Amino acid sequence: MSKRIIRVQSPDGMKKVPSTKRETAAGFIKQVAKEFGFNSNGFSIYQNRNKTGEIDSKTSKSLSILKIKHGDMLYLYPSGSVGVPAEVMDTAAVQEDSIDQYLAKQDGKIYRNRDAQLCRHGALGKCVHCVPLEPFDEDYLNHLDPPVKQMSFHAYIRKLTGGADKGKFAALENISCKIKSGCEGHPPWPEGICTKCQPSAITLNRQRYRHVDNIMFEHHTIADRFLDYWRKTGSQRMGYLYGRYTEHKDIPLAIRAEVAAIYEPPQNATQNSLELLEDPRAAAVEEIAAKLGLVKVGWIFTDLISEDTRIGTVRYSRNQDSYYLSAEECITSGYFQNLHSNPCRLSRDGHFGSKFVTVVATGGPDNQVHFESYQVSNQCMALVRDECLLPCRDAPELGYAKESSSEQYVPDVFFKDKDKFGNDVTFLARPLPVEYLIIDITTTFPKDPQFTFSSTERFPIENRDVLGETQDFHSLSTYLSQSSSTSFLNIVSDFHLLLFLVTNEVMPLRDSIGLILEAVKTSNEDLAQTWKKSEQWATIEQLCSTVGGQPPSSLDYGAVGGPSAASSSSSAMWSCLHCTFMNQPGTELCEMCSLPRG
Repeated sequence: MSKRIIRVQSPDGMKKVPSTKRETAAGFIKQVAKEFGFNSNGFSIYQNRNKTGEIDSKTSKSLSILKIKHGDMLYLYPSGSVGVPAEVMDTAAVQEDSIDQYLAKQDGKIYRNRDAQLCRHGALGKCVHCVPLEPFDEDYLNHLDPPVKQMSFHAYIRKLTGGADKGKFAALENISCKIKSGCEGHPPWPEGICTKCQPSAITLNRQRYRHVDNIMFEHHTIADRFLDYWRKTGSQRMGYLYGRYTEHKDIPLAIRAEVAAIYEPPQNATQNSLELLEDPRAAAVEEIAAKLGLVKVGWIFTDLISEDTRIGTVRYSRNQDSYYLSAEECITSGYFQNLHSNPCRLSRDGHFGSKFVTVVATGGPDNQVHFESYQVSNQCMALVRDECLLPCRDAPELGYAKESSSEQYVPDVFFKDKDKFGNDVTFLARPLPVEYLIIDITTTFPKDPQFTFSSTERFPIENRDVLGETQDFHSLSTYLSQSSSTSFLNIVSDFHLLLFLVTNEVMPLRDSIGLILEAVKTSNEDLAQTWKKSEQWATIEQLCSTVGGQPPSSLDYGAVGGPSAASSSSSAMWSCLHCTFMNQPGTELCEMCSLPRG
């Protein structure tokens, strides 16, 4: 009777279970229970990773009738916390990003024309000189200008899912540096540990793929306004990048992060340090961005020191002789990437890696401001998530893998380098050169600028009170008066203005801002004009006229049909002389400061 091997994948790993051609499913499941240490009712076995094709433990059908062949992979999911408590996500329910869904449907192959010198066949034939290349072809990527060191993530998936098995056995596993819980054969750490619950040692390798291949700012003004803070104060600055993910057509199956706006959260900054503060407006920013069709794609910070103020040069400090990202910055990037993990159906956890990018504004070889972009590897994300990586105090280019203590077990971390004789040598990552953790990404600005936000005037950026640039109704009144010749849609098409309208303390419009956000998202002037006639905008006009010293009718700013009807209908409202808040007719006390009418 011929023997066959069936592979069974569980949350704890894969095991090979022997069987025979005529063995029944019930008998095979008993074999699996014995192999994994379960009782017969403690788990379920499926033919597919997405929990379809369950094998009934009571059926008398043979494995051959169930079309289970030698070498096939089955998937075991525990029904309780017996031995293996790891919770497995139903990957069929994972909602991947729209760009991932789009690229998964693309052909991705690199088509070449017939070579007149090398091809000896007809017009309809193909040979090795003109056959389409796979998107992960290393020779093709190395001959691009500039050469591409890492293939795109979707090209890497094609490489995994290619071949004769068509990816039947492909899986993306997230690294874990923690002891697996639920092991009952010994006391918990630090009294005991075994090979079943001990995390594997990690050997750091340079990642062969990247989740984002290019970062593009829609136009130069986005970056220039961000740099203005450093130009005026000499202090460093940090901000979050909001935009969208699109296809990057210069590289097969690649992803581009397009930056439409930068939000600057509350922070304490000096010439040499940055400290993020608690942000009470974080939820409002995320809500506005989502309604505008934008997501947080990364973060940006400056590391600029003036070299010569007369000619405007900056110091070239980040290079191959120092570092590109410090260990502390790598840890911060890993923290952000873990917060914004990438949904992925090929991972049993439902996520793998991250598309969150890091941009550094620093001096370049020509002593001008350059924007350099990076990500950290998935190995770095795991080390940061499980609190295994520390920075070195006196060497920013070096990290340090923690040592195990009574509170935490830390697996050994290694990296490979060449000794003075040119031999490959394995070193313990204490300390660790952070270049093993960094992935380089190109940063570009388009020849033809794009504008998600079309306003030509500049509304003050949030959290810049130290510069005297405040977001209040006086600055809004000034902004509206400067925009007298443009359409209403262009006036409100400013990310920082929309944020102020939602988060100001006097007249927050969080519940009524949806229509104008949809107008800005779709560039619909009619929707903008409809919102302009609302009672909420009429109140905003009244507040601006009070602080700006001009009647509401003078705030015409090129709108169709002149001032809105809502302005005249709300003229009975009165403004408090103490706090400029607009009060409803019939009230004697101010609703904002409780003082009587002035």
